[in-house]
Amino acid sequence: LGLSGPPGAGKSTFIECFGKMLTERKHKVSVLAVDPSSSTSGGSLLGDKTRMTELSRDMNAYIRPSPTSGTLGGVTRTTNEAILLCEGGGYDVVLVETVGVGQSEFAVADMVDMFILLLPPAGGDELQGIKRGIIEMADLVAINKADGDLVVPARRIQAEYISAMKLLRKRSKLWRPKV
Repeated sequence: LGLSGPPGAGKSTFIECFGKMLTERKHKVSVLAVDPSSSTSGGSLLGDKTRMTELSRDMNAYIRPSPTSGTLGGVTRTTNEAILLCEGGGYDVVLVETVGVGQSEFAVADMVDMFILLLPPAGGDELQGIKRGIIEMADLVAINKADGDLVVPARRIQAEYISAMKLLRKRSKLWRPKV
């Protein structure tokens, strides 16, 4: 599964909860978390593992943060090979968390069985903030943080994306993207 979304959408938190649920159901889970690299220093924080503290201690989970090292598209130059290595190593679920979201950070969509766009419910002008390119590639749009005071905004953004996705060309005859 490939996951992308804007900063603050809760990608790492979602992956930790989802990953723990999967390991409790006896799956072996691998997380390939891609972090942006500095164009100045070339360095990267690689902080995703620190935000998945429970999952990082789970013996049935493997978390590998990797820097983009200047690669565009939201993944690293070797993400596809890393997916294959994880599958070969016995991990039956591989989650790829991309750098973030913009108009073109969806290279992962061609590497995975399902591409999930994770969105917060109250980020301003949502349909302008997330550009058409990435929406067209999404197999599933998940509105995260949809509780408490954010239930109403979450329902509103869900309705906006359902309407917007009706205008897009279908990528598959077998699957209609869900919101």
